[in-house]
Amino acid sequence: MKTPEDRFAARLDVTGMLCPMPVLRARRKLDELNTGDMLLVVASDPAVVHDMPAFCRMAGHALIMAHVQDGKYLFEIEKGDRGSESESE
Repeated sequence: MKTPEDRFAARLDVTGMLCPMPVLRARRKLDELNTGDMLLVVASDPAVVHDMPAFCRMAGHALIMAHVQDGKYLFEIEKGDRGSESESE
């Protein structure tokens, strides 16, 4: 039986890490994924509420959903296709 988390190609737990590490780790994990893959990021640093959406906008990824659950910040990110273009410029 499939669970809701089956739609994620990867899950990244960065709880306990402070800015800028959650965004840097998310970037590294997204680099490993294919365009259109979904990444679930779980973080505890309140600064990530501002940093992760800004990172997604700048890097061309889609922030599908962001919410708080059990005191942790969860981000559902769909990998965009701009990553390979920006690296080659």
